[in-house]
Amino acid sequence: MVLEVDMLEALTGTGLAAAAGLNAYIPLLALGLLARFTDVIGLPVGWVWLENDGVLAILGVLFLVEIVADKVPALDTINDIVQTAIRPAAGGIVFGSGTSAQTPAISDPGEFFTSGSWVPVAGGIVIALLVHLAKAGTRAAANAASAGVAAPVLSVAEDVASVGLVLAAILLPVLVLFALAVVVLGMVLLVRRARRRRRLRDAHTSPIAATAVER
Repeated sequence: MVLEVDMLEALTGTGLAAAAGLNAYIPLLALGLLARFTDVIGLPVGWVWLENDGVLAILGVLFLVEIVADKVPALDTINDIVQTAIRPAAGGIVFGSGTSAQTPAISDPGEFFTSGSWVPVAGGIVIALLVHLAKAGTRAAANAASAGVAAPVLSVAEDVASVGLVLAAILLPVLVLFALAVVVLGMVLLVRRARRRRRLRDAHTSPIAATAVER
């Protein structure tokens, strides 16, 4: 049977996957904690491991490491390289679980592919990867223009955006597209500003460098 996901479920999965592209652990922790301690979310059978106490503890530690590493200039670049594999994987997980996809991957890998359960997971991987690449590119441009000073500010903004996407995805999925548009617009404006600042800096330093060479 081909897996069918309605529009609201698709928006929920999209919002969660996009949030994972910014911070892998925020949507994972949100789903796990909400499923573990509230009735807001009921995870499908294939994803109940997300609310396991041990898994939540590990995610909590990784989240703290991510929070620190992503705010330190130079270290944030290394972190983004490492997260190129982690964030898309997290996006696949939260899209699959967020759309209530019954994923029998653990008990029957063959059925995972033949039933179509892999579709939302693959979609989440692609969405998270695209957002991650945009995030990493924006951060690199901003760091180059500000000598790394912008890293902590941008990191906080990205964390806030990730939380916002998670809340929208879970509580009001129709806002996901709007929230994504705001995030994309913010990234575009940041890159443009960073490039403009870098051009101005180069314009100011070039005459000085030329004078120094002549002397």
